[in-house]
Amino acid sequence: MADSAGLQFVSPFAFEAMQKVDVVRLAALSDPELRLLLPCLVRMALCAPADQSQSWAQDKKLILRLLSGVEAVNSIVALLSVDFHALEQDARKELQLRHKAGNNGESVLVSQLQHGLTLEFEHSDPLRRLRLTLSELLAIMNKVADSNGEFFLKSSELFESPVYLEEVADVLCILQAELPSLLPIVDVAEALLHVRNGDWFLCLLVANVPDSFNEVCRGLIKNGERQDEESVGGRRRTEALRQLCQMNPSQALNIRAMVVEECHLPGLGVALTLDYRPDTADEAVSPLVSYVSGLLLGTNSKVRTWFSMFIRNGQQRKRESSSVLWQMRRQLLLELVAILPRSRSTHVTSDGDIEVDGGSGYSGLREEHVVKASALLRLYCALMGIAGLRPTDEEAEQLLQLMTSRPPATPAGVRFVSLAFCKLLAFPTLVSTPEQEQLMVMWLSWMIKEEEYFESAAGVSASFGEMLLLVAMYFHSNQLSSIIELVCSTLGMKIAIKPSSLSKMKTIFTQEIFTEQVVTAHAVRVAVTNSLSANITGFLPIHCIYQLLRSRAFTKHKVSIKDWIYRQLCETTTPIHNQLIPLIDAYINSILTPASKANPEATNQPITEQEILSVFQSSSEQGDNNRGGRPVYSITTQLLILYYILSYEENLLASTKQLAMMQKKPKSYSAALMDQIPIKYLVTQAQGLQQELGGLHSALLRLLATNYPHLCLVEDWVCEEVVTGTLPLLRRMMLPSKTCRYSQSQLHKAFQKLPSSSPRLMRILEHLTLLSPGDLIPYADALTASMALLLEPAVPRRILQTLNKLWMGLNTVMPRRLWVMTVNALQPSAKLLGQQKYTQNDLMVDPLIVLRCDQRVYRCPPLMDIVLHMLNGYLLASKAHLQCHLKETADFERQSQTVSNLGVPGQPDTPEVTREELKNALLAAQDSAAVQILLEVCLPTSEEQQLGSTTESLLSSIQDAVPGKLKQGDLGSTAKGGVDAAEPEGGLLSDLREVQCLICCLLHQMFIADPNIAKLVHFQGYPQALLPLTVAGIPSIHICLDFIPELLAQPQLEKQIFAIQLLSYLCIQYALPKSLSVARLAISVMGTLLTVLTRAKRFSFFMPTLPCLVAFCQAFPPLYDEVAALLVQVGQVCASDVATKARDIDPFIVRLQYLKEKPQEVVVPGGGSSKLTLPQKTAEELGGADPDVQLCYCIEATFMDIISSTLHRL
Repeated sequence: MADSAGLQFVSPFAFEAMQKVDVVRLAALSDPELRLLLPCLVRMALCAPADQSQSWAQDKKLILRLLSGVEAVNSIVALLSVDFHALEQDARKELQLRHKAGNNGESVLVSQLQHGLTLEFEHSDPLRRLRLTLSELLAIMNKVADSNGEFFLKSSELFESPVYLEEVADVLCILQAELPSLLPIVDVAEALLHVRNGDWFLCLLVANVPDSFNEVCRGLIKNGERQDEESVGGRRRTEALRQLCQMNPSQALNIRAMVVEECHLPGLGVALTLDYRPDTADEAVSPLVSYVSGLLLGTNSKVRTWFSMFIRNGQQRKRESSSVLWQMRRQLLLELVAILPRSRSTHVTSDGDIEVDGGSGYSGLREEHVVKASALLRLYCALMGIAGLRPTDEEAEQLLQLMTSRPPATPAGVRFVSLAFCKLLAFPTLVSTPEQEQLMVMWLSWMIKEEEYFESAAGVSASFGEMLLLVAMYFHSNQLSSIIELVCSTLGMKIAIKPSSLSKMKTIFTQEIFTEQVVTAHAVRVAVTNSLSANITGFLPIHCIYQLLRSRAFTKHKVSIKDWIYRQLCETTTPIHNQLIPLIDAYINSILTPASKANPEATNQPITEQEILSVFQSSSEQGDNNRGGRPVYSITTQLLILYYILSYEENLLASTKQLAMMQKKPKSYSAALMDQIPIKYLVTQAQGLQQELGGLHSALLRLLATNYPHLCLVEDWVCEEVVTGTLPLLRRMMLPSKTCRYSQSQLHKAFQKLPSSSPRLMRILEHLTLLSPGDLIPYADALTASMALLLEPAVPRRILQTLNKLWMGLNTVMPRRLWVMTVNALQPSAKLLGQQKYTQNDLMVDPLIVLRCDQRVYRCPPLMDIVLHMLNGYLLASKAHLQCHLKETADFERQSQTVSNLGVPGQPDTPEVTREELKNALLAAQDSAAVQILLEVCLPTSEEQQLGSTTESLLSSIQDAVPGKLKQGDLGSTAKGGVDAAEPEGGLLSDLREVQCLICCLLHQMFIADPNIAKLVHFQGYPQALLPLTVAGIPSIHICLDFIPELLAQPQLEKQIFAIQLLSYLCIQYALPKSLSVARLAISVMGTLLTVLTRAKRFSFFMPTLPCLVAFCQAFPPLYDEVAALLVQVGQVCASDVATKARDIDPFIVRLQYLKEKPQEVVVPGGGSSKLTLPQKTAEELGGADPDVQLCYCIEATFMDIISSTLHRL
């Protein structure tokens, strides 16, 4: 709006005086300034005020005195004397006429004009002046409303005549003040943009209504264009708002915030920033840099796109000095040049006092300018990378001068160098001439030379040296996408960088500055990061080493990196840095996998056992005041070393085949080393630090589950919840700090004096239960060494239970060592005298050693629980040990076998298959042997049988459900071994029963884990007396129904008998459709065997199996007919054999037929006698009788039991 350039605008001083109604300030205004504010002041003096205070009365007098000397006041008073109500009615009528007839209709406000609008205004009275101005203003407003957003410039003689501008402004202000509903100030402001001198009129209007400033500005911004410099209307709107903000500079930043909020008029936001002059200048970053950086680097993508479009569109027009974009670029360039270090190569006159550094022509960047230089670099990166700014030659030259300057050695200086380096990579086109390229190479060489000094002087861990190394490694491995990601991450913005644009930089890096050998040699000399954690951001030496490991640069150039990695692992703390685990994985891969097949020896060296041991030994010596000055390593270091060992061993086994092909066998860590590492304790500690350890805890659990399954038992995790849960924590918190503490020697003495010292021992043990598992570790030796003493009689049960609880607590932190100590402590006394001590390896090779303990343990439930826990763990450990051994040796033996059997087809594969089968057979033999031993433990001893604690009495509930059921041994020769079914005096609560329950729980878990164990054990068979126990005590035994048909098909008579006996108990326990079908099969098999067995075998088979038919009928009554037919058939065969002899015993077949046809008449309800009664035979008579005679009586007794149990159930 150059048309209003010569007019006087309202000054900020005058506007503030009007806004605050500061009469003193108003009195200080000059006459021209006061003239602009007369409409408001006159109305203020004449209108009745709402404020009736004395102070306002005094101020009003001052205003009247101020106005008394101004001639123009009279004309304004005359304007205020008009009947505005009538004027408003005429104006509304005119609006209606315009709406109906269009803009060409006659005016109600103004009749036919005889002269031009200006002359009419000059010769008119105040009313007519108001009508003329109102008519013209309404016409413009009406046209604006009909323009649909298209800008137009209305030529209006009234608003353009310089002679009458002040009078027109007075009329305009009075009209808007008196007719606010007809002339909303926002609509008036919008209309004034379409006339010449509109910005001047707008400022006067707002100055006379100062409270409307924000309302007017927001309305103009909302109605504005998204890109204001694209159109004349946008530029006029921007200029008008700019003038308003110059009049009220305190609101300029608020108006700028409205611009960003609406995403309209981007040029206005820049212009306001250029006009802004803060009260206290910020030496660090200018307002323009802060504003534009916030738009382009903020989180609002809509704002970013909007302003980027402003930059792109602005570049398409020719360079104009009036363009806000070019004003912004010029200001940024001036700020850039102002902070450049003085140089002989720049156009700035060099001061002779400035020292030139080494002929390069540069002095250092001043420290107070470093932060501003970094902000400018990021801003130019955003302008070029996000907004698409194309720098001019002058901008590019000055930018390169700034980027290659040398800052002081401060953290801000390190940041500046990193940003400058990344900007060079992001925009390599800034280097276009050979001189500029040479300048860049010299600067990069200076970076390499000064990197160590910068890191030490600045006191930062993340220096630009690591970034240089990292970029060099990426260039050598052609990982250009990684370089782009690194650049974007450092700059903090996403920039589209073409990989092809990096070709020049790649050549410079790989051929002139950083050859691969230089990179590896330099990387090893880089100091490790002290106390490395995730809190240290930026690019660190670990990033460089990781990339070099991945590219196999160290092995290729025979540079040892083992010491550096070990030192860095020892310098770690929580929260764990996310690069540590990938670094360990890459290091392990470089140890096991050669860089090339041509050179299989090109591998890194593993960490030595002594170095590993020193990390873990330090923790065990903390309680001894760390004697000898041994460093104490953090839990993070110990967990990382543990992860390294476990992952190394796993990868070594996984790559055995490839290593065998190359005739290379890396050394595995010894079992002695692994025994000294508290694996479970460390994993337990890691469980409480999961948030700080990232993915390390889950990685350790995965490795444990694979290589140490005995440390991942489900019951251990459950026990840990009990030991380390909330309740134990509360108990420990309630423990007084000054409580009596017992030593290991006191505990040992209390054990030795049992049973007299039972109360004291109980106090000590109860105190130990309040300690955490970690605090119990010093007492482990005393607790385990004295376990055998607890097997003596008269030891209170509470002591045993408390010891079990303490043992389970120790098991959560030191299971492997605890197990070995416990196994050795529970050996029989003869072995203890022989000082035979088992090792961890002995127990993994032969887990059954656990069961070779003192026989008294088998009747001590708390200790038996410990033994079973160890047995389960060592069975799992043995499987993992054998699998590991197989992998370690199979491929090497297979390789040698291949060499020795050249030319023999099919030979190389045979040993591997055989070894796998042998391993599986050995594991199956171990498991089944353990199960058989445990089942044997469940049998009562002779002393227990005399006391009545038999298996049948313990689980007599099964048999009680079958009243009158014939027990094996009631008839025949086995009757001599029968036992009384009466319960013992103590009921079912006995040590034997408790041990049986513990064993059944373990067998249940084993059968679920591997159903093949259940099949193998039952194919081997076990005493029939244990069947009631196993069927009732092992819930998973129902899986036997799957293979009983196969067991019935075995040729051995003993297995068939065992299958039928097992099935009889299963049918009672699990009366399922599947059980019914298997029972039918068993009856069919019995019928078939009847026809093929000899007389002796028939007696051996049917005597133990006929009582099982009672259980079949009890579980499944539909089987009665089949069972009765089988019994009659067996009876006929036996009776026929008896009939061939001289004597006949009685009419047996007649009775059997009667029992089959009329079973209801055999037993009379109410306790009456049956029509047929069995002849009573004593056991001695039956024992001396013929086998067929015994079988006949057994058949008849079976019939009676079936009928009796059926009627009893009814």
